[in-house]
Amino acid sequence: MKAAYKKNEELIKEIYESDGDTENFHIWWLGQSGFLIKWGEKFILLDPYLSDSLTKKYSDTDKPHERITEKVINSSKLNFINIITSSHNHTDHLDGETLNGICTAEREVQLVLPQANIEFAEERLGKENEIRLIGITEENKITIDGFTITGIAAAHNEIERDENGYPKFMGLIISFGKWHIYHSGDTLWHPQLTSELLKFSIDVAIVPINGNKPERRVAGNLNGYEAAALSRAVNARIAIPHHFDMFKFNTASPEEFISACEGLNQKFKVLKNGQRWSFSELELD
Repeated sequence: MKAAYKKNEELIKEIYESDGDTENFHIWWLGQSGFLIKWGEKFILLDPYLSDSLTKKYSDTDKPHERITEKVINSSKLNFINIITSSHNHTDHLDGETLNGICTAEREVQLVLPQANIEFAEERLGKENEIRLIGITEENKITIDGFTITGIAAAHNEIERDENGYPKFMGLIISFGKWHIYHSGDTLWHPQLTSELLKFSIDVAIVPINGNKPERRVAGNLNGYEAAALSRAVNARIAIPHHFDMFKFNTASPEEFISACEGLNQKFKVLKNGQRWSFSELELD
């Protein structure tokens, strides 16, 4: 099993001690599609999966979810988080064990997720949970504590909508200060994706690279080349890959992504689980 870049108390210490200058921000990759953003003294947590719930669920099946990289932190240590997002209902993006571990009765935790998924999330988290669910659609954007969250439809593998026409899979634009961060959730490239993203000046594109292979028997994503090409097409200042190095059966090497970014002249940063990237690093390049 791969070791985390930083984990547990060492990771928490770095998070707390990273500068709180609002002219900079920090991103930590927490594994799979989970990222923590710190801007000033504010935080937002994106699609966290910090448990072994899927490994346990599929342990006696023909589709084992064997971990590749060790867990970076117990979710209960993130008790300073008040804003979380979930791009869709798959457990590695909406994990009851992770979310209930973060939440305590002492403070309000707000979970922003597709409006179409509210009822499902209520059932997964349990009726006694203390998390406030805030639904988002393509038409409405939500601002919480300085973070503005805008949703766009994602195709995983298709764009699926509920009876009201609201998408069940979404990518999110996280806007704060002078920046716009695109977190893809899980998606393939679809006709509206580029035009929707070009409405923003994307500073960081967080994009999946594990690809779309039917033999895995799970919905697919962009591969490394497509992730690089999408980032370049929307003029992202830097691209950061995700959705790899978590489960043995559903991962990919970042080499294709790296090669494609270099060929397309797209700036990129490949993180390890528990590793930080700061916007100030981009300005130094």
